Amino acid sequence: MRTIGRWSFAAGLVFTGIAHFVALDSLLLLVPPWFPWPAAVVWITGVMEIAFGAALVLAPAGDRRRTVGWALAGFLVVVFVGNVSQAVSGVDAFGLDTDLERWGRLAFQPMLIAWALWSADVWAR
Repeated sequence: MRTIGRWSFAAGLVFTGIAHFVALDSLLLLVPPWFPWPAAVVWITGVMEIAFGAALVLAPAGDRRRTVGWALAGFLVVVFVGNVSQAVSGVDAFGLDTDLERWGRLAFQPMLIAWALWSADVWAR
């Protein structure tokens, strides 16, 4: 089950990473207005998501995979700022067109972090 979860999470990361380059205009809306170089932020986070997706699949079981899990969890905490910015500013992007949807997305972020940690077997038995 954990392997399926890891591969699914990795596929989602690669898909969303590619979206950073295909849907740049939409992703630019998520970068807080006070953040410098928004296009660079979107490109860099896109590359990082693709890299994390590959690392989740390619890292061997054990310490290396757990390191990937912790790094991915930290990354998800950092990009949470963009999700908060979208909710606070009320920006419509990615089909999130209501305040309920935008704020509801924030509730999903801790589950993503837990999924990353679980799938990388951070909580080894």
